[in-house]
Amino acid sequence: MPALDIYHDQVKNALIKDGWTITDDPLTIRFGRKVPYVDLAAQRLLAAERAGSRIAVEIKSFVGRSDVLDLEQALGQFVLYAEVLAETDPDRILYLAV
Repeated sequence: MPALDIYHDQVKNALIKDGWTITDDPLTIRFGRKVPYVDLAAQRLLAAERAGSRIAVEIKSFVGRSDVLDLEQALGQFVLYAEVLAETDPDRILYLAV
């Protein structure tokens, strides 16, 4: 399991305070024989007559030596996870928390 980002708990608490239920911490997604992890998964019922909304959140803190390299890594992970989720869980919306 990957190390948690320094803002992991803050993002998780903000989602909970906004009414989201954390369903996975982390969310495991399958990509062939690789198993990447998205930091959080959550869901919230919007209304009784509608199905619930489901999200995944990748958290990045940009604490490395180079903001540009951190951004490249964050965007690379985001694009990869978005593509995998589009195939495996198309109803889940992916967000990047920075």
